Amino acid sequence: MLLTQKDPWGVTGFMSSCGRLTFDRSGWLTVAIVIAALVVGFVLGAALSRRTAPEPRPAAEEVQAQFWTCSMHPQIRQPEAGLCPICGMELIPVYESGGGGDGGRRTLTLSESARKLAEIQVAPARRKAVEVELRMVGKVEVDETRLGYITARMAGRIDRLWVNYTGVRVKKGDPMVGLYSPELLSAQEELLQATRAASRSTAEAVRNRLRLWGLTEDQIDEILDRGKAAEQITLRAPMSGTVLERHATVGMYVDTGMRIYTIADLSNVWVKLDAYESDLIWIRDHQAVEFETEAYPGERFAGRVAFVDPVVDPRSRTVKVRVEVSNPEGRLKPEMFVRARVRASVPPEKGQLPLTIPATAPLVTGKRAVVYVELPGRDGAYEGREVVLGPRAGDDYVVREGLSEGERVVVHGAFKIDSAIQILAKPSMMNPEGGVPMTGHEHHGSGSAGAPMSRDRSQPHDVPPAFRAQLGPVYSAYFGIQRALSHDSLEPAREGAGSLIRALGASDMRLVEGAAHDDWMRELGRSRNSAEAIRSASDLEDARRAFDPLSQSLIRVATLFRPASGTPIIVYDCSMAFEGRGARWLQDTHGVENPYFGSAMFRCGEELETVVPGATTAPVEHVH
Repeated sequence: MLLTQKDPWGVTGFMSSCGRLTFDRSGWLTVAIVIAALVVGFVLGAALSRRTAPEPRPAAEEVQAQFWTCSMHPQIRQPEAGLCPICGMELIPVYESGGGGDGGRRTLTLSESARKLAEIQVAPARRKAVEVELRMVGKVEVDETRLGYITARMAGRIDRLWVNYTGVRVKKGDPMVGLYSPELLSAQEELLQATRAASRSTAEAVRNRLRLWGLTEDQIDEILDRGKAAEQITLRAPMSGTVLERHATVGMYVDTGMRIYTIADLSNVWVKLDAYESDLIWIRDHQAVEFETEAYPGERFAGRVAFVDPVVDPRSRTVKVRVEVSNPEGRLKPEMFVRARVRASVPPEKGQLPLTIPATAPLVTGKRAVVYVELPGRDGAYEGREVVLGPRAGDDYVVREGLSEGERVVVHGAFKIDSAIQILAKPSMMNPEGGVPMTGHEHHGSGSAGAPMSRDRSQPHDVPPAFRAQLGPVYSAYFGIQRALSHDSLEPAREGAGSLIRALGASDMRLVEGAAHDDWMRELGRSRNSAEAIRSASDLEDARRAFDPLSQSLIRVATLFRPASGTPIIVYDCSMAFEGRGARWLQDTHGVENPYFGSAMFRCGEELETVVPGATTAPVEHVH
């Protein structure tokens, strides 16, 4: 049989040969055997080729995944991995073992790959000394213990004033007032007569009377040496200082007790700062304070806390903190505006340092705070726990109750765990009662995008148009900060914060009264403090962290006072900001420009409502 390249099995030749042969019974048997061999060869070849190819194996974890969902939009349930159709985030798997086999009402167990996808990070709760930097604003004032007055101690007429205008610096003993007084003239004559009559008791009594009227011993001796009463007596400065006020003019008749000059020693001054109630825990006597002024940018002055007012101002809800400052060169002048920083630490409790956790660990909503704790001895198991938080100190929270030292809490990815627990209809931070989770951050109108908002809406105040008009520069400066942060520009954001501080300082609080005044003073302080933090921010992260409370304050200002006629102010929201805590902001244009993510997620967010000029806020459809 001939084997060729075109016919490697020799079938053609074999069949040709068969055609020329006359088969007997044994010949047919031979043909059958050959055909069978060919079939077996083909089958074995196919089997061998399948064995040499790699066979895909389903991963055990993928088989266990019930479905894939979005940590921000738990209503999304996909049969396989991919991107969220709403926000574009990578979907995370929900496993059969996720939270179901441990029996806990607020627990979740994640596999290793799920933990990597959710980027879970943990850190221990530990005791350590923590510090906080408080920012306050205030102004320079005269030290009340260093004030002096020149007053008329007897009735008379002012014939001469040596200081004719305020601001003049005088020394103790300098002549100030030339006064003619009939009483004083009569007393001088009586002194001269008593001296001539050698009546020592009468002379001493008159001398005491002249001393009480402000004459010095030298002036009294001069009367005796001259032997004649002076028609005009010179009143001298009782202390060195600066003339702050002049209350009289030449030729004016004055009564006993009338003030002629006010003198202040400005070598030491007071700085009075406004501290909010929540800041009082950090403030104590003799605490060091640093501050800056607009007059000397970049230069820092120092003083110490001397007194904390025992009464809260009912209008501004602040407490005055008095700082004593040395001012030997007189550079600090009364009424100067200052920005102060106070560094304080949490005092030990019962001999122990405070228990702290990173500020990114707790999920805070209203009065509740939840952390997720890694369960010891159970790989990938996490338990939700309500805790009582103390004050925030920089990048840490003080924990009052709910945690023990050494317990490991989730510091990154806690919101994703909470979302997964919501999907399983268990109690979570956002859904404390458990059951079917509610959705609410629909970027493109999916799900419940058209649902009405539910939030506390305050009744707007009826304020004069002039007050609304002066808020225009405030909004304008704020929008500059918002645009800068949305475009990842730190320096323009700092400059915008400076403009905002100036705009706030130029506002006239006297235009509003009653509850409107109280609300404005409260938001004025909060906005100013937040703007100060942005102006001194060292990076975009710090600036964005300070932009959140600034936005909250100005949203409330826009709601309470309503802008003047012009471009409407639009409220936006992104619940993905700050590890899922969420944040809002204002824009003067339609179309999301997210200041919390910038170019990373420029269009992430939703339009909530428009604050209509001169009207109450009106909800609008969610727009991108």
